[in-house]
Amino acid sequence: MLDNDNKDKNIVFGVNPVLESFRAPPDDILEVLISDAADRQVLRAIKTEALRLGLRVALVAPKFLDQLVGSQRHQGVVVRVKPFKYFLLNDLLSGGSLGSPAQRVLLLDGLTDPRNFGALLRTAEAVGIRDVIIPKDRSVDVTPVVIKASAGAAQHLRIAKVTNLRRAITSLKEVGYWVVGLDTESGETIYDRSYPSKLAVVLGSEGKGIRPVILGECDFTVSIPMAGKVASLNVAVAGAVFFYEILRQARSIDKLVSKSY
Repeated sequence: MLDNDNKDKNIVFGVNPVLESFRAPPDDILEVLISDAADRQVLRAIKTEALRLGLRVALVAPKFLDQLVGSQRHQGVVVRVKPFKYFLLNDLLSGGSLGSPAQRVLLLDGLTDPRNFGALLRTAEAVGIRDVIIPKDRSVDVTPVVIKASAGAAQHLRIAKVTNLRRAITSLKEVGYWVVGLDTESGETIYDRSYPSKLAVVLGSEGKGIRPVILGECDFTVSIPMAGKVASLNVAVAGAVFFYEILRQARSIDKLVSKSY
């Protein structure tokens, strides 16, 4: 069983993220820890499914789970997993996941809030984005809080960490990607553009947005029109609005193509 002194971050907690973790390869899960003080149907179901998958299950005191997750809500279940597996950009490029005719990739420039990161991953996965690129420095990693905020979506995405985001953008352009940055100062809105099939979307940090050096690498920028008195949206909300406009356009094109046959 997990040692009380082990404060590593390789855990998943909360009912939905834990259930999503069961969809990952079983070898990635080291142990399932369930509160011995809660007799909830959902926890019984989690235990049954874990045993069916051949996973190790241990009943532990709630205080033990509290120590593992700190101030977060674990909902009576924690899973200890192997360290999150990041991809290399070259793996994505050479493996073909970024080489398909219609592919979206999300790049995050200096995002530091784990809940925003998790929310963005959840929406990205929902709209069909499969590849995410983050910088190694000055950026939030995939942590238990991120996985929980993503409702487990982080485990279904290919997330790469790169040393130089600017170089990563150059590599994407070399294989046919157009790069768009979401920038509040842009004169064009997200509704004024038709988006190419191979598109890299860049979102900036919560406070400063996209850095000028990265903004300069974008082929074009767009903004979200604001009709109220608030000047900007939270980055996770702004990203979601933009993702769904891209998806709407892609589906409209698919319908036109299907009608032509």
